[in-house]
Amino acid sequence: MKRIIAVIRDEMFDNVKTALLKSGCEGMNVSTVKGRGHQMGIKESYRGSRFCVDLIPKTRIELIVKEEDLDNIINVIIESARTGEVGDGKIFVSDVEEVIRIRTGEKGPDAV
Repeated sequence: MKRIIAVIRDEMFDNVKTALLKSGCEGMNVSTVKGRGHQMGIKESYRGSRFCVDLIPKTRIELIVKEEDLDNIINVIIESARTGEVGDGKIFVSDVEEVIRIRTGEKGPDAV
């Protein structure tokens, strides 16, 4: 099993969620986060003063998927989150050693 963490633009979340549901991926954890990458924030003006918003609001989606579904899910996220502009986000993939469903005690891929 693999854990996918996708950090994407807030405004792209509905597209990504809809695409994931259509691909059969129903379970996800979602949180609002702030961060920055290579873009180093956004420069704005307010009443003649320039300032930099260096932590940009993003949406973090966390999924646990079976290894055979990994490439498909990653492609779904990329296709539905990409704008082609700086700040589209990142996808992180890591191994998951064990999953346990609390309600039933199921373990492994059956618990996902």
